[in-house]
Amino acid sequence: MSKPGKRFRAASDPIDREKLYAIEEAVKLIKGGAKAKFDETIEIAMNLSVDPRHSDQMVRGVCQLPHGSGRKLRVAVFAKGAKADEAKEAGADLVGAEDLVEQVQKGVIDFDRCIATPDMMPLVGRLGKVLGPRGLMPNPKVGTVTNDIAPAVRASKGGAVEFRVEKAGIIHSAVGKASFSEDALVENIRAFTDAVMKAKPSGAKGTFVKRVGVTSTMGPGVKIEPTSLGAR
Repeated sequence: MSKPGKRFRAASDPIDREKLYAIEEAVKLIKGGAKAKFDETIEIAMNLSVDPRHSDQMVRGVCQLPHGSGRKLRVAVFAKGAKADEAKEAGADLVGAEDLVEQVQKGVIDFDRCIATPDMMPLVGRLGKVLGPRGLMPNPKVGTVTNDIAPAVRASKGGAVEFRVEKAGIIHSAVGKASFSEDALVENIRAFTDAVMKAKPSGAKGTFVKRVGVTSTMGPGVKIEPTSLGAR
């Protein structure tokens, strides 16, 4: 097993692996350890007391990060006529109908977020086996099946992040970049946590949020005290 490099060890030294930090202190430690030559992504992971195998314990939603994610998303829109024009004007990277469906069926998926108007879903539904495993299938619950195309495109381009709990009860997401200010990262993390809390399912019992941690792409993780985020 390879040993951690000097940079990773230096970033890990100030961190007490057993301590739960307040969000402000955790962000300071993460930013201080993000010394890679590129702008590292800051990510959050939340361990929830749910079993997503039960339909009443699924946690899914979307969060509009107040300072954006720092990532430039490519957005595809399935729409026709005026709605297609609206999508183009709003900045969508790909807009189409049958032609876009055919492209995706061939395995050409040159986008990170997918939006569709309701009338296009019979067509888009054929792509479930292709888009579903990639987490790209449009869904009305997260605002990606809608007639309000322009706001949906702008939200996706401006920092909206989708989240969905995994089999182990964990949700993770990017919440910014190491180049963001500490205040911006704290606000993004709080916004994301609030969105997850609002998505708490009826089947969740007891303490909903068990553990929370943040990390950078190349750095160590820092445990956060959930109550410092208002989580419970």
